[in-house]
Amino acid sequence: MAVLSQAALVIAVLFPATVGVLLCLGGSRIRRSASTVAVVVAAGGLVLASAVALTRPVVSVPFVAGADFALAVDGLAALVLPAVAAVALLVLVFAGGDIRGATGRFFGLMLLFSAAVTVTVTAATLPTLLVAWEVMGATSYALIGFRWRRSHDVAAGETAFLTTRLADLGLYAAAAAALAGGAGWALADLPAAPGGWVHVAAGGVLVAALGKAAQLPFSFWLSRAMQGPSPVSALLHSAAMVAMGGFLLLRTAPLLAATGWAATVAAWAGAVTAVLLGLVAVAQRDLKQLLAASTSAQLGFVVLAAGVSAVAGGTAHLIAHAATKALLFLAAGAWLSALGTRELAALRGAARRWPLVGVCAGVGAVTLAGVPPLSLWATKDEVLAAAREASVPLYLTGLVGAVLSAAYAAKVLRVVLASAPVGVQDRYDQQERGTRRIGEAEWWPMVPLAAAAAVLSVLALPPVGSAVRRVLGDTTSPSPDWTSLLLTGAVSAAVVVLVVWRGLPALRWAAGWLGLERAAHRLVVRPVLALADGLARFDDRVVDGGVRGAASMARAAAQRVARFDDRAVDGAVRGAARGGVRLADVTARVDEAGIDRAVQTIARGARRLGTLARRPQTGQLHQYYAQVVIVLGAAAALAAVSVLFMTGG
Repeated sequence: MAVLSQAALVIAVLFPATVGVLLCLGGSRIRRSASTVAVVVAAGGLVLASAVALTRPVVSVPFVAGADFALAVDGLAALVLPAVAAVALLVLVFAGGDIRGATGRFFGLMLLFSAAVTVTVTAATLPTLLVAWEVMGATSYALIGFRWRRSHDVAAGETAFLTTRLADLGLYAAAAAALAGGAGWALADLPAAPGGWVHVAAGGVLVAALGKAAQLPFSFWLSRAMQGPSPVSALLHSAAMVAMGGFLLLRTAPLLAATGWAATVAAWAGAVTAVLLGLVAVAQRDLKQLLAASTSAQLGFVVLAAGVSAVAGGTAHLIAHAATKALLFLAAGAWLSALGTRELAALRGAARRWPLVGVCAGVGAVTLAGVPPLSLWATKDEVLAAAREASVPLYLTGLVGAVLSAAYAAKVLRVVLASAPVGVQDRYDQQERGTRRIGEAEWWPMVPLAAAAAVLSVLALPPVGSAVRRVLGDTTSPSPDWTSLLLTGAVSAAVVVLVVWRGLPALRWAAGWLGLERAAHRLVVRPVLALADGLARFDDRVVDGGVRGAASMARAAAQRVARFDDRAVDGAVRGAARGGVRLADVTARVDEAGIDRAVQTIARGARRLGTLARRPQTGQLHQYYAQVVIVLGAAAALAAVSVLFMTGG
């Protein structure tokens, strides 16, 4: 059983990733079947996510020295993973009716992105998380700039990518601190990092998560990301990339608490973002921009929950917000496709024109407002209750953010439920040419999302809320306070009624996202460009000058060496060559005049001796006998002489 569970987790990652790559490479050949294939794969992913959520597998394989590529489905992943898979499936169904061109590339990228999110949710070590984080960032850039012929869309993708990439450096700093401190690269081991390394690790994780979650001061990238197709916004900014920033802080809440400061910074960053981005949402005249700002604000409550260790409340809010925001983005995308505009003034009466979409969007807006008994009412209050126990000023700041949630949600209701004024058709087709229809594939995914947005308050209320706390091991979050729940619910409902009746002030000063992008260009981009320009001039004047001077010196030295070579080395070589030729000539003359002549003389003498030696060889027998007698006589005479000599006589 354990092996099957591990295999299911691996398939949940590799299957959509592989199919996604194939769809991206398929080109126009798979244009008609791409959406169907993607939906089938996403449906399989939901089944696998649900299965592994029940069985809780752990998969680990060697990856780098000291750390494995490890995936683990713990209590937090078991709750979040099926929610992400369900939202991805419904968004892909919607995209099948909304995306008309380059479908292979679009659905391939969406599947790759979903696979990266699955790895992010289940990552148990920093190397695993970094791989998923990189793939998620790269595919999000490609999806935001999907319409690559539109330079504005590509620029928006670049802004989103570079901003989040700058924050992502914090994750690398955390990995370096974990390695240097010897705590290991497992996420669960980071709180045990010794000395100052735990602070570096916590700071790095905090920066990376705030960047992905579009929290202050990084929030402006989310505004630019609205240039992407509506299904991209619905997935990236509800249950996937932006949500993963908050998820990472929930995952590493013990690390934040271990430092004594990171948790406080995270809590206040979330609370302040909920307020300031709530004001930005109130000021928007573009529906997708309003939803984008509200995403940053709502993720602020998740970040606040991580800061006060309310993991159960933060998780419940993350899941409920994913369903709610995916629903609202799909409704905005359906109206954009039908009417060709995102401007709120042009969307007056849109809910009446398409009642089913209007009802679903109304449920999403009321849920976003925090009106009971819908989901964000209870989950938001659970986070605020934990903030109240940690700090009253923190609680009051979060409460202001909750009131603003009701205000900007009611602003949407006021517009889409109103009667369409005369001449509103003149404001259509501002962003694209509308079809004046909403297809079945576009509206029916909103129905289950609206149902989820309505009922997911059970994640914060007993008895399901108590079970969620046990699954997450959250023993610090307070139990629901019905007095607080009813009070905050009543306040939210009153704000909705008041805004729908009387409207809201313009707040033009907040419409430009608080000037965050201009500030980023002024405080970061321009100094970096100025530094780069200064370094370029330094390079031209000093480094290049030094290189050119060194090159000139080297050239002069080379010329001197060449002249020395020509005059000395080459002269010596030529002299040695001439001496060698002369020596060879003398040797040749000696050889011819002496050695050859001596050899020839010896040869002539040997030839003469040979001739003399052959004269006795006549072949006559008496001559041989005579020769033998002579030789024997000579030998006898020699012997006699020897005897005489030896005897002295």
